[in-house]
Amino acid sequence: MDKLRINGGRPLYGSIPVSGAKNAALPLLAATLLAPGTYILHNVPNLRDTRTMLKLLQIMGAVWERDGSTVKVNTTTLTGAEAPYDLVKTMRASVLVLGPLLGRTGTARVSLPGGCAIGARPIDYHLLGFQALGVVSAMTGGYVEARVQSELTGGMICFDIPSVTATENVLMAAVKAKGTTVIQNAAKEPEVGNLIDMLEAMGARIEGKDSDCLTVHGVQELHPAEISIIPDRIEAGSYLIAAGAAGGSLEVTNCEPAHLAALIEKLRAAGMEMTVQGNRCTAFCPVDSQGIPCPLRAVNITTMPYPGFPTDLQAQFMALMTRSSGVSIIHETIFENRFMHVAELRRLGAEIAIDGGSAVVTGISRERLIGAPVMATDLRASASLVIAGLAASGTTEISRIYHLERGYENMAEKLRHVGAAIEQVPD
Repeated sequence: MDKLRINGGRPLYGSIPVSGAKNAALPLLAATLLAPGTYILHNVPNLRDTRTMLKLLQIMGAVWERDGSTVKVNTTTLTGAEAPYDLVKTMRASVLVLGPLLGRTGTARVSLPGGCAIGARPIDYHLLGFQALGVVSAMTGGYVEARVQSELTGGMICFDIPSVTATENVLMAAVKAKGTTVIQNAAKEPEVGNLIDMLEAMGARIEGKDSDCLTVHGVQELHPAEISIIPDRIEAGSYLIAAGAAGGSLEVTNCEPAHLAALIEKLRAAGMEMTVQGNRCTAFCPVDSQGIPCPLRAVNITTMPYPGFPTDLQAQFMALMTRSSGVSIIHETIFENRFMHVAELRRLGAEIAIDGGSAVVTGISRERLIGAPVMATDLRASASLVIAGLAASGTTEISRIYHLERGYENMAEKLRHVGAAIEQVPD
């Protein structure tokens, strides 16, 4: 098992290209199960999670091949409708095969999902949505066993909270349901919109893209499609935050700035200079007359469903606020366990206090964090430790980086190209 070693204190200058969005690629790969044939997906990131999803499709009988960032998936023959524990335990998004399997075969058996330990994240909303479409399900031996009673039939679904994966899963079943399905309080994330684009390219009829009310008119037949994965807004945001923490001027390319509006607003409020042009976004951290990065202003954030501030950037922004002048309050409203990175940031010298669902960060202004050995606890916490390590003086070593590899493609290499002293070494 490897670890990352970072010699901090070096500003970042240059350009970093953003890969395809992990959280868009996973449901689009799952959607290939809906109809037989060969699908072509472009801009697919080569990540631990996407490789796991491809293994899962292969277990079910699919054949796939990768050429760079393009993946071809042939689902003409399915040999099974089960997602086994050995794969699902490592990635929560494996549950996304439930909807397309129900839509194509009428039955599915999927292990209860795993992934990052950032909260309970039950799949109740998924099952209630399926129930409205005529699906019965039961929990047996750690597996969800679901089947269509007679036929999938359109229904009314209203989520208590706008769950992204539940919206995607129910959508993939509803496109094959007889009649009309209405999903109220649906998630509006761009990744959901990317899935809708693919389903429509396959012949689905869906109204309300980018809104919280989706209307699905079921169709009898779907066909394979060719689609591109949208840029990863969380990866892009992580690098923009890194520029603020380490100093310098960093251009992020192949991104969609409109998906980063909430973050860009907060970075500007913190004192960073942000420019947007086409699919490029540049972050510049002002310096004083001696070339030392100016202290950032403390900024409060509250995580919210899209288009609010994303919970997937909360840990990274907290790392940034450790070098602000003042006190910032970070409210986490999405996941109850998403402050596990706080203890590790404290090891670097951060002053952070937890008060229920909020973290109070007292910035240390011109003083630097001090490098230390730390341990990643989940995917986004890993990124926050990298950002903190870039800003710290001395050496920071991050263990358990397999978390990072789930969602960031070649992060160390990309950062090296813009001046970071970072390397992956044996632990």
